[in-house]
Amino acid sequence: MEPFTQNDGNHDELIIQQKRDIEKEISETTPLVSEQLPLTCLYAEYSGDEIFTAKIQDLSKKYKFIRRTRPDGNCFFRAFAYSYLEYLISNNSAYQEFKKLAEESKEKLVQLGFPSFTLEDFHETFMEVIQRVSPDNPGGHSTVQDELHKIFNEQGYSDYVVVYLRLITSGKLQEEADFYQNFIEGDLTIEAFRHLEVEPMYKESDHIHIIALCTALGAGVRVEYLDRGEGGTVKAHDFPEGSEPRIYLIYRPGHYDILYPN
Repeated sequence: MEPFTQNDGNHDELIIQQKRDIEKEISETTPLVSEQLPLTCLYAEYSGDEIFTAKIQDLSKKYKFIRRTRPDGNCFFRAFAYSYLEYLISNNSAYQEFKKLAEESKEKLVQLGFPSFTLEDFHETFMEVIQRVSPDNPGGHSTVQDELHKIFNEQGYSDYVVVYLRLITSGKLQEEADFYQNFIEGDLTIEAFRHLEVEPMYKESDHIHIIALCTALGAGVRVEYLDRGEGGTVKAHDFPEGSEPRIYLIYRPGHYDILYPN
């Protein structure tokens, strides 16, 4: 009997289909942004793993809750946006400053060469989301918080926010290309990196994305790295360096979630 062989074309199609099936299952079972959960829920994921268990224990001294985001490659931008808007709901003066910056951001991107017609819908939706979570809206903090959570679990609104933050990040990389070129490995130019790794949806984020976005919006982020690094403590990095964090994220290889300090 002839051994079974599969041509490369069919094999590639099978892999692509398996990937689509996994993505479909994730989208059907995992919300874009979860409810607030006790940080101790991480223990169940790493049961029997002494390194991670010790690090979660260390993390729990500083943080009480976690909010999960869907692992779809957009997790950094979605977590950043949700966490920052959540902070702004309770800080009216910072909210007003951010709203003004957001209003002016479209014109700045146009000046950098982004086509106005490409930006129009994304910017309009971005501003609508900001308006819907204004601290001045009727109903008080809890009502606005509920609205934020509702918005970020509506795929259309949630993804438009992610797209616009990707464009802001890309614009900052272009604006300060000489500086950011130093962060790019290999022969990629800033322009190629922006078009390949920043602007497309579902592309994962690295330090360069975080620094550029934080700098563009004037928002400090602290990222806690939960990995197999040495020692029983979790290492934290602030972006930009020396800034006061308003957003707290946890990074596990390939994924970001939101943290809530004690």
